[in-house]
Amino acid sequence: MGNKIEINGISKIFRKNGKEITAMQETYLSIEEGRFVSIIGPSGCGKSTLFNIIAGLVPPSTGTVLAGGANIIGKTGHVGYMLQKDMLLPWRTILDNIILGMEIRGVPRKQAVDRALPLMEKYGLKGFDKHYPAELSGGMKQRAALLRTLLYDRDIILLDEPFGALDAQTRITMQNWLLQIWGDFGKTVLFVTHDIDEAIYLSDDIYVFTARPGRIKTKVSVNMERPRKQEDMTSEAFTGLKHRLMELLSEERQTAQAEEMIS
Repeated sequence: MGNKIEINGISKIFRKNGKEITAMQETYLSIEEGRFVSIIGPSGCGKSTLFNIIAGLVPPSTGTVLAGGANIIGKTGHVGYMLQKDMLLPWRTILDNIILGMEIRGVPRKQAVDRALPLMEKYGLKGFDKHYPAELSGGMKQRAALLRTLLYDRDIILLDEPFGALDAQTRITMQNWLLQIWGDFGKTVLFVTHDIDEAIYLSDDIYVFTARPGRIKTKVSVNMERPRKQEDMTSEAFTGLKHRLMELLSEERQTAQAEEMIS
């Protein structure tokens, strides 16, 4: 299908108790293949709603989503989608969880296992194939969940705060691990986070959403060389970007608070 994604005039209006609630205003963005793009914004601004629309789980009120030029509105299975919770099935081994997406797609079990095991070894899960989720740490479970998402074998990957529940040290490890995988697989990644440092460290571009009803406020490009290193986070370029993004988000938080007081 191709891994360029185009979002053209997507909006979402929910109806509750006879009233219309605009969750997201008309939104446009175009993400070139192989880019790592983050979305940040105030809570409730429509980031997850946008992801659910892209994934075909929620219909938009207006607009289209094109993946590789094909309209995927209302169609599931065209993107890989990983949430903050690992969503591993507790009764399945780690290996069986990782190959679940391939099984759903009809890949024979032996072929799925043969593909998964080398990746488990390469990406830090060697020897855990017969373990169950309850036996793994939070970071290891997220590794398994991300491998499952990748092995679903879609060109576009949606990651909705996948490291939000991890402790700071594990989160740093997972960020570096994700960058390694992204470099190896060459997927187009759309990443939601509340962590500005994380967005800058991982991304090629960052889209800042306004307060609800959300829309794109601005796009900020991260013109820092790859591969990234932890020491980059103390550089002048990094701190300058962080200051700018904090100001943009502060403006939106103030707008949201003012609207709450009026209502």
